[in-house]
Amino acid sequence: MRVLVIGSGAREHALALAASHDPAVTALGCAPGNPGTAAVAETLGVDLTDPAAIAGLAVSWRADLVVIGPEVPLVAGAADAVRAEGIACFGPSAAAARIEGSKAFAKDVMNAAGVPTARSEVVDNPAHLDAALARFGPTWVVKDDGLAAGKGVVVTTDVERARKHALMLLDGGHPVVLESFLDGPEASLFCLVDGRTVVPLLPAQDFKRVGDDDTGPNTGGMGAYAPLPWAPPGLVDEVVATVVQPVVDELDRRGAPFQGLLYAGLALTSAGPQVIEFNCRFGDPETQVVLPLLRTPLAGLLHAAATGSLDRHPPLDWSGGAAVTVVLAADGYPGKPRTGDVITGSEGDGVLHAGTRRREDGAVVSAGGRVLSVVGVADDLGTAREDAYARVA
Repeated sequence: MRVLVIGSGAREHALALAASHDPAVTALGCAPGNPGTAAVAETLGVDLTDPAAIAGLAVSWRADLVVIGPEVPLVAGAADAVRAEGIACFGPSAAAARIEGSKAFAKDVMNAAGVPTARSEVVDNPAHLDAALARFGPTWVVKDDGLAAGKGVVVTTDVERARKHALMLLDGGHPVVLESFLDGPEASLFCLVDGRTVVPLLPAQDFKRVGDDDTGPNTGGMGAYAPLPWAPPGLVDEVVATVVQPVVDELDRRGAPFQGLLYAGLALTSAGPQVIEFNCRFGDPETQVVLPLLRTPLAGLLHAAATGSLDRHPPLDWSGGAAVTVVLAADGYPGKPRTGDVITGSEGDGVLHAGTRRREDGAVVSAGGRVLSVVGVADDLGTAREDAYARVA
């Protein structure tokens, strides 16, 4: 099987690395890739915002399976363009990817499916903002309705800060979603979906705020771990039954069947699991801790999801250990990052590249906000964490 991974971050490095261990894979490409993926896959050029270019590359490279990592090409319709060429694609259609591309659409789907989620209201006019804010609190959750790379959310007890963030989004032409605050720890559950059948992966937990002790602004994710030893028994089955399967069924009913990775971001509240948001692709950095624990060959599994045959795939095989990833970010992130810093030791095991590039002199340098994901794997979480920080050092 010739497998083409689309994307350039640590998530795609993790996907390519896992696919490289699948004996069914005869050729592996990554576009546009990074210096880390170049060690396991052929590097190919492509514009991630151009669905036609992605489909054209899949045809010219003779791909049997295309795995689209980031949300931007999925929301733009890249999976539709690839499938139109008769090539299997792991990733939802543009219609189904709206589950991430529009939070208002996601809320509509959840409400129709009877899925537990926060109370919400969409504001598209500054004149209506103050009255809407008065209907929420004492903790305000303010979200950009569209894609914001994990940085469009403010959670605050300061109504003026909530108002300022909402006005900034509205001034930029972005509708705002206000939500009631959900208490309890957060968890991420990835589910493989082939249109109707749902196969869950291990739950994970990530950390969004940039600073130690969960302080500072939200980011795309600063670290993650899996599995969750504190999670209540039966959590995964409960979430599949009450959250994921109803949403998959509702999207199918609307003529937008979901094929790919449906990611449920959850708050485990005192009233049970409730949805914070859905993503239409593997999460970053949770992918970096879930995939190292999966023993089932990845490419064959993703191909089954892409071709509607998950119900015939054998049960998943997990290692039974634990994994922790720590994100190394550039100075200035999540604002404007400093780039061009030389990185040493990035060729080691467990080091996944994101915002990096290789200079003409061969040196690897920082080239983005989140630069590396460093992964530790062990029999238990404590040892996995020690392993990750030893690799960071």
